[in-house]
Parts: sequence; structure tokens; C-alpha cells
Amino acid sequence: MKRFWKEAAVAPGDEGYVIHLDGRPMRMPGGPQLILRHLPLAEAIRDEWQAAGGGPGGEMTYDHVPLTRLAGTAQHRVAADPMASVDALAQYGETDLLCYRATHPEPLIRRQEEHWRPWLDWAALELDAPLLVTSGILHIAQPPDALRAMRARLATHNPETLAGLGIVIPVLGSLVLGLALADGKLDAARAHELSLLDELFQEEAWGEDFEATKRRAHVAADLAVAERFIRLSQ
Repeated sequence: MKRFWKEAAVAPGDEGYVIHLDGRPMRMPGGPQLILRHLPLAEAIRDEWQAAGGGPGGEMTYDHVPLTRLAGTAQHRVAADPMASVDALAQYGETDLLCYRATHPEPLIRRQEEHWRPWLDWAALELDAPLLVTSGILHIAQPPDALRAMRARLATHNPETLAGLGIVIPVLGSLVLGLALADGKLDAARAHELSLLDELFQEEAWGEDFEATKRRAHVAADLAVAERFIRLSQ
């Protein structure tokens, strides 16, 4: 769409902060105002809209305002029923990537243990959620108490963090890595690298795949936005 505003600004609202475009409250598709509860997030979203399209009359799309999209998800989907998001994300603990190890070759098995074990230990110590590890792809049932503990940690997070984790956890395939990122123990770049351990190992042996590299770059960008959104909302 064409950019029609000259200036984006943050203004106080009844329940938080709102974004004004040339003095008028910005509305999301469907009509409601976007209410932002955290000033750092509101300021970052203001900056998105100030830059979008380059100036009045410029072309902009919602790809230019990824934080706005996540804020809309948090407000209109997650906040209405946070436990639905908690339940959906908690299911990733049942098949967490870190618990499924290669059967061969030995160097990959060692690399998985070296890089994934510390985060399983973190989950056991910090979340009281010791998880079982298996070799191969056959499902292994995790201890119910561990799954309940991880679900309980998810439930402590605000709707904004849950919205960010709605991107992070499915992409990584790991509830453990997602919770570590939300707690500030892990950044998005390192979490992404850990989730790609097998793929990167194969690439070392067979050479770079251009399409895979391109896909990873897109995923890395999405994870970086989600992490920034979470940090601005805490």
C-alpha cells in the first residue's frame, strides 16, 4: 500500500501505548487499535512505521513491520486465551529435538552430545524437567512430571513472549531451546545453530546447498525478529 503518513509517534492510551500516524491512532486490520503494554516495544514499532515505505507516497507492506504483526498476534489471538498457546507449545516437549540422537556416524553422535547435553541439563536443573534421550526416530515417552514442569514455565510468560515463542519453538523443534531463549540463556543465532546441528554436519561432508543456505537465512531473520520482540516485551 502507499504510505500516507509523515510522522509516526507513541502516545499514552487507557491500557498502554498506542501508535499515532500524523496524530491519528493506528488501527489494525479489522478496526481495533493496537495497544502496547511495554514502552520499549511501542517505541520500536513506532520506528518501524516511521521507516516503512521510506516516506509519504512510498510503497510499504506488512513485511516492513514484523514487530507490529507479532504485537497484533499477541493482542488479538494470544491474550484472548493464553492457555491455548501454552497447551500448543507445550506439546513440543513430547518430541523435543534434543532428545532424538543419530545412530551414526560416531562424530555426529559425539557432537550432538557435546552441544545438546548442556541444554538438557539446564532443563533438568532450572525447570525441574529431566528428559529422556533416545537414538533414532522412534518416539520415546517423556516423564509426565517433566512435561508438566515445562508447561508450567510456559504459563508464566506474558502474551507477547508466547507470541514470540509461537515462532521460535516450532522453527527450532525444541521446547527446551525456546524456553532457554525466553529466559535469556540463549540467543536466537545460537539456538538456530543448535537446531541445525545435523544439517550443518552433513553440509560439512557434502558441501553447501544454496537453497538450504537461503532457507536458513530466512529462518534466521524470523528468529531474530521473534527474539527482539520477546526482549522488548519483558
